[in-house]
Amino acid sequence: MSLGQRLKKQNATVAVDPPAAPAKPVPSAAPAEVPAVATAKPRSGQAEKRAAGRASAAKAAPISLEQRRAQKPPRKNDKLQELKFRIHTRLFEVLDLARADEMNEETNGEEVVAATQKILAEEGVALTKEERQRLLREIKDEVFGLGPIEPLLRDPSVNDILVNGPKQIYVERAGKLELTHARFRDDAHLLRIIERVVSLIGRRIDESSPMVDARLEDGSRGNAIIAPLALDGPSMSIRRFTADKLDHEDMIRLGSMTPELVATLRAAVLLALNIVVSGGTGSGKTTLLNILSSFIPEDERIVTIEDSAELQLRQEHVVRLETRPANLEGRGQIGQRELLVNTLRMRPDRIIVGECRAGEALDMLQAMNTGHDGSLTTVHANTPRDALSRLEVMVAMSGIELPRMAVRAQIASAIDIVIQQQRLSDGSRKVTSVQEIVGLEGEVMTMQEIFTLERDGVSEDGTVLARLVPTGVRPRFMEKLEQEGIELPDELFKPPASGGTDLG
Repeated sequence: MSLGQRLKKQNATVAVDPPAAPAKPVPSAAPAEVPAVATAKPRSGQAEKRAAGRASAAKAAPISLEQRRAQKPPRKNDKLQELKFRIHTRLFEVLDLARADEMNEETNGEEVVAATQKILAEEGVALTKEERQRLLREIKDEVFGLGPIEPLLRDPSVNDILVNGPKQIYVERAGKLELTHARFRDDAHLLRIIERVVSLIGRRIDESSPMVDARLEDGSRGNAIIAPLALDGPSMSIRRFTADKLDHEDMIRLGSMTPELVATLRAAVLLALNIVVSGGTGSGKTTLLNILSSFIPEDERIVTIEDSAELQLRQEHVVRLETRPANLEGRGQIGQRELLVNTLRMRPDRIIVGECRAGEALDMLQAMNTGHDGSLTTVHANTPRDALSRLEVMVAMSGIELPRMAVRAQIASAIDIVIQQQRLSDGSRKVTSVQEIVGLEGEVMTMQEIFTLERDGVSEDGTVLARLVPTGVRPRFMEKLEQEGIELPDELFKPPASGGTDLG
């Protein structure tokens, strides 16, 4: 029986009793009346408290981001976005946007603007001059470009663009990640842009092939992954490469290198030493590889091998090779190892492998040990010692079983210098170590450090205070330099008394 029903029954009991009670009250009646009145009020108060508690709890309960957005009135930017998508949808009726891949802004830009102006007039929307110009620009980005991320691609300060679903787009500026205000309308909108990127290389992306690598028209490298592998919606990342080629003077000005280091590395490249650039993702390995390649003489034939063409060589006599992924039937794949074997038949003076990842490391080492000196490559590793260990692992990935000592002997004989590049906590990219491979002592590959990065803490604004200094060790290749007539002063390797060049 509910509380209301009990109160109703007790009140009915009180109403039936006669108003003139006997001199001696009935013991059972008095207690029945008193509890009826005494318990009814507290129960009513408790019910009110419980109701108030439930109301306050409901008020304090957190609501989701979607609920908060639904409660807020639409902002002006949201209205402009809705208008933009309505116009874009209507453009399919006015223009043949099925030919969007064949259209370009130079020849069809005026046609799109005129159609957009006509649709705006029919919509009867009042816009300011700035809003109209912005809307026209975004419409053209949707038709000819990559939609919301097109302005980010035009921004020279943006290095990477990372799309985590339609509502979250990050960029990297000066080594730091920033959340942008750019948004896609929904998953379908983002997927349409991804398909446009993929179509540039003649591939497709769908549930049967949910991952794809692509290269944009400006040379940037793109990667996309969709459902069922991407759980929170389609995801896309774009690694950009600056149109302006950085040289060693820029690296010195930015604090990534010192004049002493540049002079040493130039001499090493002229001497045709085999150099490995080691570092993590986004540490600047490819940029440093470009700097090293700029020291190669103009009269030498260079062959480059890359998974995705990123190198920007300044020489004229260059042959650029790029791997090919498998087609939809899983056939036709050509990897770096096959290209490297073919390169040996192309009479190269220098071989540059963008990055060693697997079994091609064995062929690279064999090429270095059979007359193809001056080769350059990069590997993913945290220290120079780790770089040598990774090379051992990659040789094992070739499928050829070789004794461990034989592999280490190959590495110690083939590689002369390992350069460690690192992205520091403040976003700056610096050379942190330069080590020379001395040889093999027992089972250990011995190395000696020529340059090292000394850190002096962090400033108040978060800048890492560091300086690149010589260790005082004279490189063993100095004798070869003297034999070839390449001058390199010994003073470059003397540790300064008061510290080296400040890279902070």
